[in-house]
Amino acid sequence: MNYSRQRESIKEYLMSTKEHPTAEVIYQNVREEYPKISLGTVYRNLTLLVELGEVKKISTGDGTEHYDADTSAHSHYYCRCCHRIMDVEITPSVDQILAASSTGLGTVEQASLLFTGVCKDCMDNDK
Repeated sequence: MNYSRQRESIKEYLMSTKEHPTAEVIYQNVREEYPKISLGTVYRNLTLLVELGEVKKISTGDGTEHYDADTSAHSHYYCRCCHRIMDVEITPSVDQILAASSTGLGTVEQASLLFTGVCKDCMDNDK
C-alpha cells in the first residue's frame, strides 16, 4: 500500500479527538489542510483504515457510521437524541467471549457492545 498524506491526515484527525465523528465531519476537518480532498476520498481511506484494523467503524443502526481511532477493546454509548457516541469502559467478559466461540459458529476475533439510549445531558435539557 502506498503512503498517502490524505490518509495520514484522516488518521491523525481521528487520533486527535475523543469524539467519534462521521465521515462528513472528518471531511470538513481534513479539508482545512487539504482543500481539494473529496468526500469520496475520505470514505475510501476510512474503508481502507478499517480493513487494516487501524480504525474502528461504529454503526448506530440509524444509517450513520462513526469512526474511532481507539482500536482497543472498549464499548460505546450512543445517544439517540443528540447522536453523540461516548466511550464506555465495559467490555465483554472472557466467559462471554468463550461462550460465544463455543456455539460452533467459528472463532471470535473481536467483540463490541453498543449501548443506546438518551444521555444525561439530553435528559437534563428535557426537564
